[in-house]
Amino acid sequence: MERAVNSYLYQLFALNLVLQMFDGMATYSGLALGCSEANPLLQHSFAVLGVGPTLLLVKAKACGLLLLLHRRAPQPLGKTVMHALAAIYCVLSLGPWLAKFLVLASYSL
Repeated sequence: MERAVNSYLYQLFALNLVLQMFDGMATYSGLALGCSEANPLLQHSFAVLGVGPTLLLVKAKACGLLLLLHRRAPQPLGKTVMHALAAIYCVLSLGPWLAKFLVLASYSL
């Protein structure tokens, strides 16, 4: 039973890492295509550090915090937080970026 829980927690961890990578690549690609970033903190950091370095730093920190959560949080808490983070990234990143890319693709048809 414990092995199944650990496997599930690892899968949630991997899903969150993939969502972080998607968000970084989608943000970089979207900005290159002329879309705007909705996060004002990232907008300011882009102006100061540049898009690539900012995204690399922010996503590295997010992935590091996910690793810390995966390794150190009690399993019930880790599971709940990783579920919440995955849901938030699906709603606030995956969905909006996919919609923007579909609209941009429809213009090229």
